[in-house]
Amino acid sequence: MNTKKMSRRSLLKAGAIAAGSLAAPTFYSPAVAQSRRTLRIGYLPITDATPLLIAHANGFFKDEGINSEQPIRLRSWSTLAESFITGKFDVTHLLLPIPIWMRFKHKAPVKVLAWDHTNGSAITVRADSGINSFSDLGGKQIAVPYWYSMHNIILQMGLKKAGLTPVIQNQSKFLPLHQVNLFILSPPEMPAALAGKKIDGYIVAEPFNALAEMRIQAKIMRFTGDIWKNHPCCVVVMPEMLIRKDPIFTQKIINAIVRAQLWVKNNPLKAAYVLSKSGGKYLPVSDNVLKRVFTKYDLSTYGKPAQPTAIHNPDWKVNRIGFQPYPYPSATHFITEKMKNTLMEGDSSFLNTLKPAFVENELVDNSFAKKAISLVGGPSMFDEIDIHNPWSREEIISL
Repeated sequence: MNTKKMSRRSLLKAGAIAAGSLAAPTFYSPAVAQSRRTLRIGYLPITDATPLLIAHANGFFKDEGINSEQPIRLRSWSTLAESFITGKFDVTHLLLPIPIWMRFKHKAPVKVLAWDHTNGSAITVRADSGINSFSDLGGKQIAVPYWYSMHNIILQMGLKKAGLTPVIQNQSKFLPLHQVNLFILSPPEMPAALAGKKIDGYIVAEPFNALAEMRIQAKIMRFTGDIWKNHPCCVVVMPEMLIRKDPIFTQKIINAIVRAQLWVKNNPLKAAYVLSKSGGKYLPVSDNVLKRVFTKYDLSTYGKPAQPTAIHNPDWKVNRIGFQPYPYPSATHFITEKMKNTLMEGDSSFLNTLKPAFVENELVDNSFAKKAISLVGGPSMFDEIDIHNPWSREEIISL
């Protein structure tokens, strides 16, 4: 091997893997003390849940001495959020704005411990819609998965940049060309609604963008990771009381999840099969759809001169979906500020009093993720983490 040609990251990875091969038997030993608590997991059938599901499927929770029940699949964010608040699950994935809403409006003692994934969403439109950019969305009906979502924030950022006004009204009501009507639709219902021309487009997590591409020849207007570079979407959340009562149990959960993230990063095709209806049956789609999610992000399909052009920033070298656990404070700060200017149904006035630093301090505990990252080989194991400055970054936006 010519080490002169190896990058610093490659050298660090090689060293980490070598060290990990010695350390792993102690860390992931079957002799690890068995927890007396049985882990309960809830999830939506989207690829956002991948690390939780892979940690279960591959026995990573078991390796940590944790007995985990079969993860429970729900259909909507409102149902998942309510189930978590009422104590039905010990850990789940939630869109990052949801725990902000939970903790600071409803005083729910929820904690964000890690990012579940990055990117992994897109704006999808009908092929015959003539929609190629945000400016073409005027007068259109666009579905979002939840008001408190990255999807709603990113979509409205794009609409406002194009000079359009987001509104929330009955779909039958007259809609001027300078307005875009937004409404909630559960992710599994979106492709069928698009195919039936009940909506003009939607912004949602995978696999419902890939599914629409493959089944109804829909088009990706823009990938969200091409708008906000390596943005957080879903985060790993747990009840604060459980974290305080059993920090060892908590650490083991995050260890397994981080290990799963790294495994998916290195085994995307295997992950597609494990999650699929022909594999572990965690998601109600084929492995071919999931392979598209995990591996298809190419300029020949999504770059210029394709219309719409879904990838504007190929130099970012991001993935369609990414897996990196560290919860960057700068992203939480950005989200907190952007939520204040995002149209939502219901009373969101509580957002106006929130200071980003306060939200970060009260909501997020990054110590478990940092330790878990160190146990799998350190920051160099994740391409999205800058090994020279691993715990901070600048948020990059391109509308």
